Amino acid sequence: MKTAWVFPGQGSQAVGMGGDLVTTPIGKDRFEQAKDILGWSVLDKCQGDEGELSKTLYTQPCLYVVESILIDLLKDKGQTVDLVAGHSLGEYSALYAAEVFDFATGLTLVKRRAELMSESAGGKMVALMKFDRSGLEQAIAAIPDVVLANDNSEQQVVISGTPEAVDQLCSQVKSKRAVELKVSGAFHSPLMAEAAGKFKQLLEEADFSDGKVPVLSNVDPTPSTSATVLKERLTQQMTGSVRWREIMLALPQQEITQVLEVGPGKVLAGLIKRACSGVDVSNVASLNDF
Repeated sequence: MKTAWVFPGQGSQAVGMGGDLVTTPIGKDRFEQAKDILGWSVLDKCQGDEGELSKTLYTQPCLYVVESILIDLLKDKGQTVDLVAGHSLGEYSALYAAEVFDFATGLTLVKRRAELMSESAGGKMVALMKFDRSGLEQAIAAIPDVVLANDNSEQQVVISGTPEAVDQLCSQVKSKRAVELKVSGAFHSPLMAEAAGKFKQLLEEADFSDGKVPVLSNVDPTPSTSATVLKERLTQQMTGSVRWREIMLALPQQEITQVLEVGPGKVLAGLIKRACSGVDVSNVASLNDF
């Protein structure tokens, strides 16, 4: 029996998340530590206004803090894990779970990532459901300034790029549904190069250790525990695609029989249930789930 923990990213946040975690000593300590690093209260943002919480600047640190507390509580209860992966921002939680960096290092990186990503403007992201994949791949190859940002599953992807390029692609590719995402910029595309360049220096200075368990990275879904490799993959993450479909397909290949989604929502659990029929999937989002 091998277990993987997976961590959701931006879009899974929900008002009220993490509220019960402050009743635990671990949670209380982490929320206080986070306030010192961020200069604002994660707990207040999580219990506050939905519009405020969904701003990139706040969403990313809030998710990382809540997911980190859940990781600490799982480990405190003697739970063990064989493999970790996270979707976009969730990769930081995965690296924390693998003990590649400590809580403060991770939150300092996430804080800066959120600042830089929230400052990037002029891009557009659209989710496509039930589409023709070969038609999509041809259109992406033919249209400049648009990329496959999130390859979430066989039936669901997110494209990212300049508004003109994204609109052109949407007019050419038939899909059952197309939903524009409420984000400030073209995340996971070359349009994030300036932000990624600014972020790289902080990342290079951050203290990484070899992982205690293998990590499947967004830009390279092959397992690695190497601090050097994992950091290099993270430097590519802001401009690179989230290859979640391939991460899911890697789970059975790595002999994973159980997957636990750690964090708010059940988006990843739903995707994995559809993609990996032989894998037992559950999730933990609050103290009740323990």
